[in-house]
Amino acid sequence: MTFRTQFIINNLPDYTMPLSNAPLFKPFLSNNLILPNRVVMAPMTRSFSPGGVPGDDVAAYYRRRAENGVGLIITEGTVINHPAATNDPRVPRFHGADALAGWAKVVAEVHAAGGKIMPQLWHIGTVRKAGDLPNPEAQPIGPSGLFKPGVKVSEPMTEAEISAVIAAYAQAAADAKRLGFDGIELHGAHGYLIDQFFWEGTNQRSDKYGGDIVRRTRFAVEVIEACRRAVGAEFPIVLRFSQWKQQDYAARLATTPEQLSQFLAPLTAAGVDIFHCSTRRFWEPEFEGSTLNLAGWAKRLSGKPTISVGSVSLDNDMFSAFRGEGSGIASIDQLIEMMARDEFDLVAVGRALLVDPAWAAKVRDGRMDQLMPYRGDALKVLA
Repeated sequence: MTFRTQFIINNLPDYTMPLSNAPLFKPFLSNNLILPNRVVMAPMTRSFSPGGVPGDDVAAYYRRRAENGVGLIITEGTVINHPAATNDPRVPRFHGADALAGWAKVVAEVHAAGGKIMPQLWHIGTVRKAGDLPNPEAQPIGPSGLFKPGVKVSEPMTEAEISAVIAAYAQAAADAKRLGFDGIELHGAHGYLIDQFFWEGTNQRSDKYGGDIVRRTRFAVEVIEACRRAVGAEFPIVLRFSQWKQQDYAARLATTPEQLSQFLAPLTAAGVDIFHCSTRRFWEPEFEGSTLNLAGWAKRLSGKPTISVGSVSLDNDMFSAFRGEGSGIASIDQLIEMMARDEFDLVAVGRALLVDPAWAAKVRDGRMDQLMPYRGDALKVLA
């Protein structure tokens, strides 16, 4: 441990907290990422950036979470510089002088409040439909042109198109470092572009980007390698992945630990520092015969730190939010027990933090009775 690292740890805020919550509020260190606790704000699409430009209200929204003790903020998905990267003109861009200036203000506000922040870099692939704004002329793109098995919406990406998208990811990564972000997250989950290469149901290619579970990681590997070249060896890169897809909630990339190990190995070698393992419910075991969830298995198999996520502190899952439903407050005792066993390193909190900016501070201080329940209309405001 370097003198600098030890100095930072020794000078972290000394909060008095219930002993039962201690595992959630221990400092975290990994590849130059030093966090005061294990609470991560999960990326959540907000669509509050007209023209793709995050404004002062977006900066204030993220600052409120930093002020209230969130260890790391991962922004809503921000789209890379490709005409088919989004289908929503109010989703923030991560390219263009105006949008990047807006993100510079976000970083400044979060850092002024003592927080850490990473942008989530995103391309939605064939989730986009032809004619969608903000670029109605742009055709959706994907490894095989499939939105889901049997549903073709475009032609397969050419290698030239693949190279252009990889370059756009790398440019976004370089811009993130230049603006002072504390790392980047690549969105490789939920049936979007990177995940469409991972998933056999949407990747039917016979070239070097398709085939078995290892070969289907090649696009992501090249994205990670390009980003790593753009930011250097010490800048943290997080990869979010999931088994489920919005096209098929029961879909699975890996049905056994052996397959998951094969999937993670090339991504680890390419330069991923942390795996963000997206599940609908964090407490559900991933494979039969073990209580480990997806983040637990990813940590065991890759040797890398992992982030667990999925309905933390809520009594129903995220799809209820899409239907406009609220939820009650659930105990986090099981989460704390899993963290105490070192099954994973960090926990991402989504809807609970969306409705209650002070969630982390309240949990830290044992004020569980003051937590705010999730409301179905919370997606409509920047609280």
